[in-house]
Amino acid sequence: MQRCEACVEPVTLGVEEEYLLLDPDTGVPVPLAEQVRAAAGLAPLVDAKELQSELLQVQVEVATAICTELKEAGGHLLRLRHAVGAAAEANGCRLAACGTPPRRGADSGLVTEQSRYRALQVQAPQLVAEQLVNGLHIHTAVPCPEVGVAVLNRLRGWLPVLVAMSANSPLWDGHDTGFASWRTVVFGRWPISGPPPVFGDHADHEQRVRTLLDSGIIRDTGQLYWQARLSDRFPTVEVRCPDVQLRADEAVMFAGIVRALVTTAIREAEADTPVPPIAPEVMQAANWQAARHGLGGSLIMAAGERRSAGDVVAQLMEHITPALDAAGDTREVVSLVHRLLQQGTPADRQRRALAEGGLKAVTDLIISETMAL
Repeated sequence: MQRCEACVEPVTLGVEEEYLLLDPDTGVPVPLAEQVRAAAGLAPLVDAKELQSELLQVQVEVATAICTELKEAGGHLLRLRHAVGAAAEANGCRLAACGTPPRRGADSGLVTEQSRYRALQVQAPQLVAEQLVNGLHIHTAVPCPEVGVAVLNRLRGWLPVLVAMSANSPLWDGHDTGFASWRTVVFGRWPISGPPPVFGDHADHEQRVRTLLDSGIIRDTGQLYWQARLSDRFPTVEVRCPDVQLRADEAVMFAGIVRALVTTAIREAEADTPVPPIAPEVMQAANWQAARHGLGGSLIMAAGERRSAGDVVAQLMEHITPALDAAGDTREVVSLVHRLLQQGTPADRQRRALAEGGLKAVTDLIISETMAL
C-alpha cells in the first residue's frame, strides 16, 4: 500500500477497563455505579475524564491517559483500580474485574439513565438485561485511517487467540457455562459483532458503515461491536475482544501484545505483504472455539486446521517478537505470557476456586486479584 503522510511507529496506546460492582458476600452485582463514580471522582489523583458510566448501573469503566510505555499504562491502571476500589468499599460493595459475575440478582440489569442506553434497551430489552459483561479495550495509534483499515484486515486472524488467552468469564447465574469466555458469546448476539469483515480500503469501510447507519440497525458507530474497529474519537485501532483481566498486569500484557500486533501489521501493509485469506465461516468457528475452550484445547487456524493452543500462542509470539523488541516490551510481555501458560487463564483460576470453595471462593478470588499490586 502507499505510505501515508507522517507515517510513524504506533508507539502510543490507551487502555479501557470495564468492572462490575459486587456484593462481597453474595457475588451479586449491585447498582451503585453513580455513587461509586462520584466518590472516586473526589480522589485527588483521579481525573473525571478517567471515570466513565456504562450501560448498566452495576458497571463502571476507566480509561487511562495516552501512554508510551507499558509500565506507564500499568501505573495508571493500578491507580484507577485502587481509587475506584476504595470508593466501592466505602459504598458497601467491591470492584470486580471479571468478564461475567458469579451470579445475578433482581437489580443486576438496571440501565444507566442516559438516552443512548435507554434507546438500546428499547431496541433489545433482553440483550440489555443480560449485558453483564466486561471487556478490556486497547487503543493503539495508527498514522491515518487508510493504514487503520489495513491493520484491521491483518489483525483478524489473531483475534481468536487473544480471546482464548484472555478468557475470564466462565460463570453465569451461579454455574459453569462450559465456556471459558461466556462474554464472547453474549456479545456475539448483537447485530454487528464478532470478528470484523475484510475491507477493500478505507472508502469501502466508510461506505459499509454508512450503509449500516442508514439501515437503522445501529444508531451510531458506537454500536459497531466488532472485536477490532477504528475509533471515532481517536486516531487509533481499538481491539475489544479480550475479557477484562483479573489482574492489572495481565491487562498490561495484552496492551503490549496488541501494540506489537498493530506495529507488525503496519509494517506488513507498507511492504504490501498479502493478507492471509480466512473464510468468514472459519473465522466465526475459530472465535467460537476460542471462547469455548480458552487455552484448554485446540484452536482453529486460518485454513481451518486445528492446532494446540500452546502452539498458536508460540506462533503469535514469534510473529510479534520484532515489534516487542523495538518497543522494549519483550522481557515484560514474555514473562507474563509464560506465567499465563503456567497458571492458566483467569477462567481457569475461577474454575479452580469454584471446585475448591464454591461461589464464595470465586467472589473472593475476583475481588482480591482485582486489587492486587
